[in-house]
Amino acid sequence: MKKVWIGMLSSALLITAWTVMGMGMGVESSGQVEGSNRDKKAWVGSWTASPQFPSGEAAEGVSNRTVRMILRPHLEGDRVRVRLSNVFGEGPVTFGAASIAVVWKDAATVPGSQRVLTFNGKRSVTLEAGQSVQSDPVRFAVSRERDVAVNVFVEGDSGSITWHRMAKQTSFLSEKGNFTQDHHPHPFIKRTGSWYWVTGLDVLAPEGTGGIVCLGDSITDGAGSTSGANARYPDFLSDRLYAEGISHGVMNAGISGNKILRDDPIYGPRALDRFQRDVLDQPGVTHVIVLEGINDIGHAPGERDPAAIISGLRQLITQAHDRGLKIVGGTLPPFGGADYYTEEGNTVRRQVNEWIRNSGEFDGVIDFDAALRDPQQPHRLLPEYDSGDHLHPSDAGYRRMAEEVDLTLFQ
Repeated sequence: MKKVWIGMLSSALLITAWTVMGMGMGVESSGQVEGSNRDKKAWVGSWTASPQFPSGEAAEGVSNRTVRMILRPHLEGDRVRVRLSNVFGEGPVTFGAASIAVVWKDAATVPGSQRVLTFNGKRSVTLEAGQSVQSDPVRFAVSRERDVAVNVFVEGDSGSITWHRMAKQTSFLSEKGNFTQDHHPHPFIKRTGSWYWVTGLDVLAPEGTGGIVCLGDSITDGAGSTSGANARYPDFLSDRLYAEGISHGVMNAGISGNKILRDDPIYGPRALDRFQRDVLDQPGVTHVIVLEGINDIGHAPGERDPAAIISGLRQLITQAHDRGLKIVGGTLPPFGGADYYTEEGNTVRRQVNEWIRNSGEFDGVIDFDAALRDPQQPHRLLPEYDSGDHLHPSDAGYRRMAEEVDLTLFQ
């Protein structure tokens, strides 16, 4: 046991040294840095989570506790900033302290890796209902290989929480108290499968680094994938880009149950309304991948006019092009056997897919349908790509989705 503890401590010290070294190598400017072209840097999103209306546990709020949220960056850097949002709160929320740290295991963070987050030079910030904030830049090395913890101490009652409901990642709530600088796991007595208030982690990246926002529903959000494994299709896409030396942040703007045309109190604002905040306002965004529409078809009353869905997609294309972004359309995967499957709905899906493939209105197409369908039963997912509910892919299915992406679209 003693040898095991010594080994764990040594590893922790090595990680701490790596983090501190990274913090000593950052640039001084919080914006673009002057100098040679290769020295110029700009902010790019390394991770994001789209905010949703409070429901369930988020409607209850928290009081005088620390929330430790675990996330995995998609873009490396040694200077970061964190974004927090109270956009759907019903009243003010005060964060009395905030920090960022390297995760050791579960709720434990690496000793010495904690760094204080400030907001306009202050350690405390109050967000009124509808407000968002980004932290001041902080020297902190992030790696694609390690999770980071964003910690916020909620001072007083938070009221209803702006959250991301399905994180596919475990985060933690503490007993009463400010534990933003505590690396120990024991104060964190409750687990949650959601992210509270945190909506972005940005890194200062070399000029020319792109940003890809994946806009979608539960298939982008990673429903059906292994929790904590970072096995969503945007995760696998990030891995492929990194392996090919293509420097792009990948930002997952999926919301489980989301639709193009209709708001939902659980599944969030419709894509047409959240496109500005969740896509266009993301730092460094250059490309958008859209995979939405299956819930418009499947959720009651069910859209039976493909022209309505196509009209919604056209509006997203227009918004992206008006901002000079490239927008790529993903075909809707098969859903035969799912709870809300109907033959009529499948006909609408096929008609929408034909338009995505052949209209030429997107700047590129990713044929997720062709990649995932069973050749013998094209209205159904191939069994090895089916998580079991006949709607959401398995880990292997999400990997196959990422493999279908033509990376030259982003070069």
